[in-house]
Amino acid sequence: MYILIVEDNDDLAANIGEYCEEQGDIVDYAGDGLTGLHLAVVNSYDVLVLDLSLPGLDGLSLCERLRLDAGNNVPILMLTARDTLRDRLTGFETGADDYLTKPFSLQELHMRLKALVRRAAGATDHLVVSDLIFDLRTLIVRRGGRRLTLTPTGMRMLELLMRASPAVVRTATVERAIWGDDPPDSEAALRGHIHQLRGIIDKPFPTKLLKTVHGIGYRLADDESL
Repeated sequence: MYILIVEDNDDLAANIGEYCEEQGDIVDYAGDGLTGLHLAVVNSYDVLVLDLSLPGLDGLSLCERLRLDAGNNVPILMLTARDTLRDRLTGFETGADDYLTKPFSLQELHMRLKALVRRAAGATDHLVVSDLIFDLRTLIVRRGGRRLTLTPTGMRMLELLMRASPAVVRTATVERAIWGDDPPDSEAALRGHIHQLRGIIDKPFPTKLLKTVHGIGYRLADDESL
């Protein structure tokens, strides 16, 4: 999962992020509401962890602006120290998808995040873009009925691009999916992985799905069907 944690308590944010990264997730952080809103709009996250009490822009306002102004339906799990029915209802009314009261178990938090992502994907374990199908349970990739063989890095990149499709995934986001917080100095390494992935999923087929958006990133889509 590609997760954004919007939490002004640095220690709590670090604890959540480290646990999620140990499970294989990619994590971004924001310590205030305005930064969180900006990151949520410009990146294609699978799920947000959003604190209710934030400096600059509180969690409820962030959630509302993300839903109404940006039209962004990314799943949101809201964190709060408040535990009243009215607070929970207010959170859901502004667009939150789940609600967890502090203190909480990191294991439970992660399970809830996975459930939100599955629900947002239509409770399916298959990602589909045009005739390209990725079975997330078996890790089998097929296009046009033909089984394709990808490296683990290729699978990570493909899952990221398919989840975001038809949106553009920024170069830095793809790099984090491969190398975490320690990407190589040159973009040549990423271009090599993209070239390899394109050769597997596109080269044998008449319709090309993987596009380079120069200076920004990459997108996976069948433009003829849009």
